[in-house]
Amino acid sequence: MQQDSTIVGLDVHKETITVAVLPPGAERVMETLTIPNTAHALEGLVHRLAPRGPLAFVYEAGPCGYEVHRQLAALGQSCAVVAPALTPRRPGDRVKTDRRDAEKLARWYRAGELAVIQVPSRVEEAARDLVRAREDAIEDRLRARHRLSKFLLRQGRVYRETKAWGVAHRHWLLAQRFEWLALQQTFEGYVRAVDEVQARLEALDAQLQPLAQQAAYRPVVEALRCLKGVNTLTALTLVVETQDFRRFPTAAAFMSFTGLVPSEASSGTRVQRGSITKTGNAHLRRVLVEAAWSNRHGQVVSRELRLRRQGAAPAVLRIARKAQTRLHRRYWRLLQRGKLHTVAVTAVARELAGFVWAIGQHVGVTTTG
Repeated sequence: MQQDSTIVGLDVHKETITVAVLPPGAERVMETLTIPNTAHALEGLVHRLAPRGPLAFVYEAGPCGYEVHRQLAALGQSCAVVAPALTPRRPGDRVKTDRRDAEKLARWYRAGELAVIQVPSRVEEAARDLVRAREDAIEDRLRARHRLSKFLLRQGRVYRETKAWGVAHRHWLLAQRFEWLALQQTFEGYVRAVDEVQARLEALDAQLQPLAQQAAYRPVVEALRCLKGVNTLTALTLVVETQDFRRFPTAAAFMSFTGLVPSEASSGTRVQRGSITKTGNAHLRRVLVEAAWSNRHGQVVSRELRLRRQGAAPAVLRIARKAQTRLHRRYWRLLQRGKLHTVAVTAVARELAGFVWAIGQHVGVTTTG
C-alpha cells in the first residue's frame, strides 16, 4: 500500500508541523510546507492532499505525544509513528533541518526502513503516565535527599549511627540546630522539600494499588509477581510499558525492545560484542535491572514470595521456578568468569526479560479506549 500511496512525512513540533509530500513512484519529495500544529490546520492539510489518492502519514515519536496520530485517525487517514532511535542516519550527513527531517521520514518510510511503534490507547497512556509520575517522584526524592545531605556535610554534620533515611536518622535530622538564622532556614527548607516529595510518592503508591487491581491488569500483574524480585509496582510497570506481550513474536524480540541486548561490531571472522544497546524502553530496562539483583540469593523463597505464588497457574509457576534457578546460576557463573557485579546483573536482567515475556504469553492485557 505504501508504494501506491502518497507518503506524507511530518516533522512535528509544539508550534508547527513541517510537511514533506512524496507522490507514488517518485524518488524525491515534490512539495514541502509548514503548517501550525493545530487540529484545524491538520484537517485542512488532509483536505488539500485527499484528491491525490490514498495518503500515508508518518512522524517520529516525541514530546508532542500521539495527538497528531489520533487526529489523523479520526479523519480516516493512515498514520505511522516511528521510533526516533531507530531512524537511519548517514555518517556524513551533517545538515539537519525540519524540512530535511520530514523528507527523510517520507523516503525511509517508502523504503520500509523505519521501525513503527504501537500507539497506546488513551486508557493505556493514562495508566503509563501515572506509573511514570511515580518514577519522577522517586528521582525527585533522591535529588532532595542529596541536597539535604550535602548541605549537612558542608556544615560538618554527618550521620554515622545506622542506615540513613530510617526512623533513627529522621530523629537525628529533627534534632539539628544551627547558630545562624540563615542556615537554620536553609536546613528547614531542604527538610521540607524531602517531606513534600515523600508525601507525593506515598500518594502515588496509594493510587497505583487500585490500578493494579483493575480487571485489565490484575491477571498479568499477579502472574508476573510470581517471579523473584518482581513486586506489584514492578509488574505494573512491565505491563503498562509493554502494553501487550503477545505483540512480540519471540523472547529475543522483547529483549531487544528493552535495550538489554549487547551491541555488536563484527567484521569478517572477527566477532566483537560491546555494552548493551540501550535502544528501547528505558523504563522497562530500569525495573528489570532492579529485579535482577534479587536473583543473587538463589533458591531462597521468602514468605512474601510464597504468598504471591499461591493460586497461580501451574504453567506460570513452572516458569517462575525455572527463572529463579537459571538466573541465580547465571549470575554466579558470570562472577566466576571475572565479570563485574553490574555486568552480571545486566545479563541476568536480559534473561529475566525472556521469562517475563514467557509469562506474558499465558496472560494477556485487555484495555479499551
